[in-house]
Amino acid sequence: MRIILQFPEGLKQKALEHAKVLEKQGHEVFISASPTFGACDLAIAEAKEIGAERIVHFGHNEFKHVDFDVQYVPYSIDTRLDVLEVSLRHMQDYSTLGIVTTVQHVHQLDAIKSFYEGKQKHVIIGRPYGPAKLPGQILGCDVGSAASIDSQVDAHVYFGAGRFHPLGALIATTKPFFVADPFSNEVERIDDYRKLYTQRSRGKVLRSLDAKSFAIMVSTKNGQFNMDLAKILKGKAEDIGLDAQIVVSNNFDFESLNNMRCFDAFVNTACPRLAMDDTERLTKPLLSANELVEVLEMKKELKR
Repeated sequence: MRIILQFPEGLKQKALEHAKVLEKQGHEVFISASPTFGACDLAIAEAKEIGAERIVHFGHNEFKHVDFDVQYVPYSIDTRLDVLEVSLRHMQDYSTLGIVTTVQHVHQLDAIKSFYEGKQKHVIIGRPYGPAKLPGQILGCDVGSAASIDSQVDAHVYFGAGRFHPLGALIATTKPFFVADPFSNEVERIDDYRKLYTQRSRGKVLRSLDAKSFAIMVSTKNGQFNMDLAKILKGKAEDIGLDAQIVVSNNFDFESLNNMRCFDAFVNTACPRLAMDDTERLTKPLLSANELVEVLEMKKELKR
Protein backbone atom coordinates (compact mmCIF):
# COMPACT_ATOMS: atom_id res chain seq x y z
CA MET A 1 0.00 0.00 0.00
CA ARG A 2 1.16 3.51 -0.78
CA ILE A 3 1.06 5.53 2.46
CA ILE A 4 1.81 9.11 3.40
CA LEU A 5 2.86 9.86 6.99
CA GLN A 6 1.92 13.12 8.67
CA PHE A 7 3.44 14.44 11.90
CA PRO A 8 2.92 17.58 13.99
CA GLU A 9 6.05 19.64 14.53
CA GLY A 10 6.91 18.05 17.86
CA LEU A 11 6.93 14.56 16.38
CA LYS A 12 8.59 15.17 13.02
CA GLN A 13 11.87 13.82 14.44
CA LYS A 14 10.12 10.42 14.57
CA ALA A 15 9.38 10.39 10.84
CA LEU A 16 12.31 8.21 9.69
CA GLU A 17 11.76 5.70 12.48
CA HIS A 18 8.12 5.10 11.55
CA ALA A 19 8.76 5.17 7.82
CA LYS A 20 11.33 2.37 8.11
CA VAL A 21 8.94 0.20 10.13
CA LEU A 22 6.20 0.53 7.53
CA GLU A 23 8.60 -0.07 4.64
CA LYS A 24 9.70 -3.33 6.26
CA GLN A 25 6.04 -4.32 6.25
CA GLY A 26 6.02 -3.90 2.48
CA HIS A 27 4.41 -0.47 2.18
CA GLU A 28 5.57 2.32 -0.12
CA VAL A 29 6.02 5.24 2.26
CA PHE A 30 6.11 9.00 1.78
CA ILE A 31 6.42 11.67 4.47
CA SER A 32 4.55 14.97 4.44
CA ALA A 33 6.92 17.86 5.16
CA SER A 34 4.10 20.40 5.44
CA PRO A 35 3.21 21.91 8.80
CA THR A 36 0.11 20.43 10.38
CA PHE A 37 -1.99 22.04 13.07
CA GLY A 38 -3.93 18.97 14.17
CA ALA A 39 -6.39 16.43 12.86
CA CYS A 40 -8.28 19.38 11.35
CA ASP A 41 -5.38 19.64 8.90
CA LEU A 42 -4.95 16.30 7.16
CA ALA A 43 -2.65 15.92 4.14
CA ILE A 44 -5.51 14.86 1.87
CA ALA A 45 -4.48 16.95 -1.14
CA GLU A 46 -0.89 15.70 -0.91
CA ALA A 47 -2.09 12.10 -0.58
CA LYS A 48 -4.29 12.35 -3.65
CA GLU A 49 -1.56 14.07 -5.66
CA ILE A 50 0.91 11.21 -5.12
CA GLY A 51 -1.71 8.48 -5.32
CA ALA A 52 -1.46 7.45 -1.68
CA GLU A 53 -4.19 5.12 -0.44
CA ARG A 54 -3.87 5.99 3.24
CA ILE A 55 -2.77 8.80 5.53
CA VAL A 56 -1.19 7.81 8.82
CA HIS A 57 -1.67 10.84 11.04
CA PHE A 58 0.36 10.92 14.23
CA GLY A 59 -0.26 12.78 17.45
CA HIS A 60 -4.03 13.33 17.37
CA ASN A 61 -7.39 11.59 17.58
CA GLU A 62 -9.94 11.79 14.79
CA PHE A 63 -11.34 15.31 14.48
CA LYS A 64 -14.20 14.71 12.06
CA HIS A 65 -15.00 12.06 9.48
CA VAL A 66 -13.40 12.56 6.07
CA ASP A 67 -13.87 10.67 2.83
CA PHE A 68 -10.39 9.19 2.86
CA ASP A 69 -8.61 6.30 4.58
CA VAL A 70 -6.95 7.88 7.63
CA GLN A 71 -5.25 5.97 10.41
CA TYR A 72 -4.88 8.05 13.57
CA VAL A 73 -1.97 7.31 15.89
CA PRO A 74 -2.32 9.37 19.10
CA TYR A 75 0.90 9.88 21.01
CA SER A 76 0.70 9.30 24.75
CA ILE A 77 3.39 10.81 26.95
CA ASP A 78 3.93 9.47 30.46
CA THR A 79 5.25 12.12 32.82
CA ARG A 80 5.94 12.26 36.51
CA LEU A 81 3.23 13.82 38.65
CA ASP A 82 5.58 15.69 40.99
CA VAL A 83 4.24 19.04 39.79
CA LEU A 84 0.90 18.22 41.42
CA GLU A 85 2.57 18.39 44.81
CA VAL A 86 3.92 21.81 43.85
CA SER A 87 0.44 22.88 42.76
CA LEU A 88 -1.02 22.29 46.22
CA ARG A 89 0.62 25.50 47.42
CA HIS A 90 -1.71 27.36 45.07
CA MET A 91 -4.83 25.31 45.83
CA GLN A 92 -5.35 26.05 49.51
CA ASP A 93 -8.43 28.21 48.89
CA TYR A 94 -10.07 25.88 46.36
CA SER A 95 -11.91 22.71 47.32
CA THR A 96 -13.35 21.70 43.92
CA LEU A 97 -11.01 21.47 40.93
CA GLY A 98 -11.64 20.98 37.23
CA ILE A 99 -8.81 19.14 35.47
CA VAL A 100 -8.05 19.34 31.73
CA THR A 101 -5.20 18.24 29.51
CA THR A 102 -4.33 17.29 25.93
CA VAL A 103 -4.58 13.90 24.24
CA GLN A 104 -0.91 13.25 25.10
CA HIS A 105 -1.70 13.13 28.82
CA VAL A 106 -5.38 12.25 28.96
CA HIS A 107 -4.51 8.70 30.01
CA GLN A 108 -3.01 10.17 33.19
CA LEU A 109 -6.21 11.93 34.28
CA ASP A 110 -7.28 9.09 36.58
CA ALA A 111 -3.96 9.28 38.44
CA ILE A 112 -4.19 13.09 38.64
CA LYS A 113 -7.74 12.86 39.96
CA SER A 114 -6.70 10.29 42.57
CA PHE A 115 -3.83 12.49 43.72
CA TYR A 116 -6.03 15.52 44.38
CA GLU A 117 -8.75 13.43 45.97
CA GLY A 118 -6.11 12.02 48.30
CA LYS A 119 -5.46 15.62 49.34
CA GLN A 120 -9.15 16.17 50.20
CA LYS A 121 -9.99 17.94 46.95
CA HIS A 122 -13.15 17.25 44.95
CA VAL A 123 -12.30 16.76 41.27
CA ILE A 124 -14.63 17.18 38.29
CA ILE A 125 -13.63 16.16 34.78
CA GLY A 126 -15.84 17.66 32.09
CA ARG A 127 -16.72 16.54 28.61
CA PRO A 128 -15.81 18.24 25.32
CA TYR A 129 -18.39 19.98 23.16
CA GLY A 130 -17.42 18.66 19.75
CA PRO A 131 -14.18 17.66 18.01
CA ALA A 132 -12.31 16.54 21.14
CA LYS A 133 -13.18 12.93 21.86
CA LEU A 134 -12.26 12.21 25.48
CA PRO A 135 -13.42 13.53 28.87
CA GLY A 136 -10.98 16.12 30.18
CA GLN A 137 -9.38 16.60 26.75
CA ILE A 138 -9.16 20.08 25.26
CA LEU A 139 -8.19 21.29 21.80
CA GLY A 140 -7.49 24.78 20.58
CA CYS A 141 -11.01 24.79 19.14
CA ASP A 142 -12.84 22.67 21.74
CA VAL A 143 -12.54 23.72 25.37
CA GLY A 144 -15.82 22.18 26.47
CA SER A 145 -14.11 19.98 29.04
CA ALA A 146 -13.34 23.17 30.98
CA ALA A 147 -16.25 25.43 30.01
CA SER A 148 -18.91 22.79 30.72
CA ILE A 149 -17.94 22.58 34.40
CA ASP A 150 -16.95 26.19 35.07
CA SER A 151 -19.98 26.83 37.31
CA GLN A 152 -19.26 23.70 39.37
CA VAL A 153 -15.60 24.27 40.25
CA ASP A 154 -13.57 26.71 42.32
CA ALA A 155 -10.55 26.58 40.00
CA HIS A 156 -9.24 24.89 36.87
CA VAL A 157 -5.93 23.04 36.47
CA TYR A 158 -4.37 22.32 33.09
CA PHE A 159 -1.82 19.50 33.19
CA GLY A 160 0.72 19.85 30.40
CA ALA A 161 3.29 22.09 28.77
CA GLY A 162 2.82 25.36 26.94
CA ARG A 163 0.07 27.97 26.94
CA PHE A 164 -1.70 27.35 23.64
CA HIS A 165 -4.31 24.92 24.96
CA PRO A 166 -4.89 26.43 28.42
CA LEU A 167 -5.30 29.95 27.01
CA GLY A 168 -8.19 28.79 24.87
CA ALA A 169 -9.85 27.24 27.91
CA LEU A 170 -9.09 30.30 30.01
CA ILE A 171 -11.06 32.62 27.72
CA ALA A 172 -14.10 30.32 27.92
CA THR A 173 -14.11 30.16 31.73
CA THR A 174 -14.35 32.55 34.67
CA LYS A 175 -12.62 30.80 37.56
CA PRO A 176 -8.95 30.90 38.62
CA PHE A 177 -6.87 28.95 36.10
CA PHE A 178 -3.54 27.21 36.74
CA VAL A 179 -1.05 25.53 34.42
CA ALA A 180 0.79 22.62 36.02
CA ASP A 181 3.74 21.83 33.73
CA PRO A 182 5.16 18.35 34.44
CA PHE A 183 8.26 19.03 32.32
CA SER A 184 9.41 22.19 34.10
CA ASN A 185 7.81 21.15 37.41
CA GLU A 186 6.36 24.66 37.67
CA VAL A 187 2.85 25.98 38.29
CA GLU A 188 1.61 29.27 36.81
CA ARG A 189 -1.64 31.11 37.36
CA ILE A 190 -2.73 32.67 34.06
CA ASP A 191 -5.92 34.57 34.94
CA ASP A 192 -4.45 37.92 33.90
CA TYR A 193 -4.63 36.87 30.25
CA ARG A 194 -8.44 37.02 30.37
CA LYS A 195 -8.30 40.78 30.76
CA LEU A 196 -5.68 41.06 28.02
CA TYR A 197 -7.79 39.11 25.53
CA THR A 198 -10.91 41.06 26.45
CA GLN A 199 -9.12 44.36 25.92
CA ARG A 200 -7.62 43.16 22.66
CA SER A 201 -11.02 42.04 21.36
CA ARG A 202 -12.59 45.36 22.30
CA GLY A 203 -9.77 47.22 20.57
CA LYS A 204 -10.25 45.26 17.34
CA VAL A 205 -13.98 45.97 17.33
CA LEU A 206 -13.47 49.69 17.86
CA ARG A 207 -10.75 49.86 15.18
CA SER A 208 -13.15 48.22 12.73
CA LEU A 209 -15.99 50.70 13.14
CA ASP A 210 -14.66 52.77 10.23
CA ALA A 211 -14.04 49.72 8.03
CA LYS A 212 -15.88 49.68 4.73
CA SER A 213 -14.42 46.49 3.24
CA PHE A 214 -13.91 43.07 4.82
CA ALA A 215 -11.94 40.02 3.67
CA ILE A 216 -13.63 36.91 5.03
CA MET A 217 -11.06 34.13 5.38
CA VAL A 218 -12.03 30.55 4.48
CA SER A 219 -9.58 27.71 5.03
CA THR A 220 -9.68 24.64 2.80
CA LYS A 221 -8.29 22.43 5.59
CA ASN A 222 -10.57 19.45 6.18
CA GLY A 223 -11.60 20.45 9.71
CA GLN A 224 -11.57 24.23 9.27
CA PHE A 225 -13.59 24.68 6.07
CA ASN A 226 -16.60 26.85 6.90
CA MET A 227 -17.95 28.30 3.67
CA ASP A 228 -21.54 28.44 4.94
CA LEU A 229 -20.55 30.73 7.81
CA ALA A 230 -18.44 32.88 5.47
CA LYS A 231 -21.38 33.38 3.11
CA ILE A 232 -23.67 34.33 6.00
CA LEU A 233 -21.15 36.89 7.27
CA LYS A 234 -20.64 38.26 3.76
CA GLY A 235 -24.37 38.73 3.41
CA LYS A 236 -24.67 40.48 6.78
CA ALA A 237 -21.96 42.96 5.82
CA GLU A 238 -23.44 43.62 2.39
CA ASP A 239 -26.91 44.08 3.87
CA ILE A 240 -25.74 47.32 5.48
CA GLY A 241 -23.90 48.58 2.42
CA LEU A 242 -20.38 47.29 3.11
CA ASP A 243 -18.01 45.46 0.77
CA ALA A 244 -17.14 41.89 1.69
CA GLN A 245 -15.23 39.27 -0.27
CA ILE A 246 -14.32 35.69 0.61
CA VAL A 247 -10.60 34.90 0.43
CA VAL A 248 -9.53 31.26 0.34
CA SER A 249 -6.32 29.49 1.30
CA ASN A 250 -5.15 26.21 2.78
CA ASN A 251 -2.56 27.91 4.94
CA PHE A 252 -2.95 31.67 5.43
CA ASP A 253 0.29 33.57 4.97
CA PHE A 254 0.07 36.78 6.96
CA GLU A 255 2.59 38.65 4.82
CA SER A 256 0.43 37.89 1.80
CA LEU A 257 -2.70 39.00 3.64
CA ASN A 258 -0.98 42.25 4.57
CA ASN A 259 -0.49 42.87 0.86
CA MET A 260 -4.28 42.94 0.46
CA ARG A 261 -4.37 46.60 1.39
CA CYS A 262 -7.71 47.01 -0.38
CA PHE A 263 -9.42 45.55 2.69
CA ASP A 264 -9.96 47.49 5.91
CA ALA A 265 -10.36 44.41 8.12
CA PHE A 266 -10.16 40.61 8.00
CA VAL A 267 -12.65 38.09 9.39
CA ASN A 268 -11.61 34.59 10.41
CA THR A 269 -13.82 31.55 9.84
CA ALA A 270 -10.96 29.01 10.00
CA CYS A 271 -9.28 27.87 13.22
CA PRO A 272 -10.85 30.08 15.92
CA ARG A 273 -7.45 30.61 17.49
CA LEU A 274 -6.28 32.73 14.54
CA ALA A 275 -8.42 35.68 15.61
CA MET A 276 -7.24 35.21 19.20
CA ASP A 277 -3.53 34.55 18.83
CA ASP A 278 -2.43 36.05 15.52
CA THR A 279 -3.96 39.52 15.54
CA GLU A 280 -0.60 41.25 15.81
CA ARG A 281 0.61 39.61 12.60
CA LEU A 282 -1.77 41.71 10.50
CA THR A 283 -1.65 45.47 10.04
CA LYS A 284 -5.47 45.51 9.84
CA PRO A 285 -7.89 44.14 12.46
CA LEU A 286 -8.43 40.37 12.41
CA LEU A 287 -11.92 39.69 13.72
CA SER A 288 -13.70 36.55 14.80
CA ALA A 289 -17.17 35.90 13.41
CA ASN A 290 -18.73 37.11 16.67
CA GLU A 291 -16.59 40.25 16.65
CA LEU A 292 -17.71 41.04 13.09
CA VAL A 293 -21.35 40.70 14.14
CA GLU A 294 -20.65 43.09 17.02
CA VAL A 295 -19.06 45.57 14.61
CA LEU A 296 -22.04 45.38 12.25
CA GLU A 297 -24.52 45.87 15.10
CA MET A 298 -22.60 48.90 16.34
CA LYS A 299 -22.45 50.33 12.82
CA LYS A 300 -26.23 49.99 12.50
CA GLU A 301 -26.71 51.75 15.85
CA LEU A 302 -24.45 54.60 14.80
CA LYS A 303 -26.50 55.14 11.63
CA ARG A 304 -29.72 55.65 13.58
